[in-house]
Amino acid sequence: MKTHPLKLLLLQVLVAIAVLGFWHVGATVPIGGKYLLPEFFFSTPLDVIKRVVELFVSGTIWKHLWITLTETVLAFIIGSVGGVLIGFWFARKPLLAAVFDPYVKMVNALPRVVLAPIFMLWLGLGIWSKVALGVTLVFFIVFFNVYQGVKEVSPVVLANARMMGMNERQLFRNVYWPSAMSWMFSSLHTAVGFALVGAVVGEYLGSAAGLGYLIHQAEGVFDVTGVFAGMFILAAFVLVIDWIVTRVENRLLVWRPQAASEQG
Repeated sequence: MKTHPLKLLLLQVLVAIAVLGFWHVGATVPIGGKYLLPEFFFSTPLDVIKRVVELFVSGTIWKHLWITLTETVLAFIIGSVGGVLIGFWFARKPLLAAVFDPYVKMVNALPRVVLAPIFMLWLGLGIWSKVALGVTLVFFIVFFNVYQGVKEVSPVVLANARMMGMNERQLFRNVYWPSAMSWMFSSLHTAVGFALVGAVVGEYLGSAAGLGYLIHQAEGVFDVTGVFAGMFILAAFVLVIDWIVTRVENRLLVWRPQAASEQG
């Protein structure tokens, strides 16, 4: 049974209110002489909201937000395009995929934080070292999903398409691409978050601007309110980008039949 959008939104808002209410009570109301969430370590929701408003009203946040947005978008686009292209290529070339399989798994297993200082050494402290870190996170998510999506094409559908005289270009357009798109967009929702993680982690480790830089600066002076304000902005940032990806997905996948759970 499909949930009405307004009802779903209401439930989501209620969850947020419950979390913020628990946070506020835990930080401001003593229980047995102690605070469940001491303000020194957790700040309060009102202070965090005030700080977020101050950052936007003063204009301080815009420069940092723009830099992080640029790094995130570049990492997302480069990593996604690379993952789609190489995923298709490997799926259509089994021998090539078998040869490079251990190397792909080896690189994917490397902790990305270890790569951040290397990228900074190679590319400097500008945006490209952060973009490179984000690309390493996004690429493998998209690559594995596209690869699996192409491999999941039904042999019966392929055989029928070839019997109808389709060439490789037509097979790609009418069989492989539709099969991979659902997998690809599923990975893109996750990839958006990881692109932002790559940008912020890179800024946190070494940068002169960006949301990661703001959070690092706030931590350096024990400004818990500033840290939570930065985290709140990051969370809202991800939700906006994910909403954009969802709109694009719905536009491109209009042909996809509804799942039984979505039908009224």
